[in-house]
Amino acid sequence: MSLITFLMRLRTYEIADTEEIMKLFNDTVHQVNNIHDYTEEQLDAWAPAKMDIDVWIKSLANKFTYVAEEQGKIIGFGELEVNGHLHRFYCHKDFQRKGIGKNILEQLESKAKVLGIEKLFTQASITAKPFFESQNFLVLKQQEVELRGQKLIYFIIEKSI
Repeated sequence: MSLITFLMRLRTYEIADTEEIMKLFNDTVHQVNNIHDYTEEQLDAWAPAKMDIDVWIKSLANKFTYVAEEQGKIIGFGELEVNGHLHRFYCHKDFQRKGIGKNILEQLESKAKVLGIEKLFTQASITAKPFFESQNFLVLKQQEVELRGQKLIYFIIEKSI
């Protein structure tokens, strides 16, 4: 068995990251989410082909956003709001199950503790739910959300820190 090593760096978001983050988001939604979890129409509603970069810049800049990169390539990102909500949390399709998500989550948890936040929560997709459960998040309930005319199943999850 060979050990794959890479040099990942975690840092705070910069406006110049936005387009690459948007592409990572779109690619991850469309290529990681299993067709057994969501239909193509649901994925298109979740991550449409056309997204407004100004909306993304504002959203990313107004949260505690951390970016994971390797050799200058963004391989993941996560956003923390002041109330403990994890807004977006995505890892590049080619870097799944390599510890990237765990490292980003640890950074977000550290920041939350500094801010005095005692609980993290988010809406996890069917596909992401096992990751969050492996990180000690508890599922509170399943919900159906309508997005751009499509109904998607998400799970309300939380973790005390």
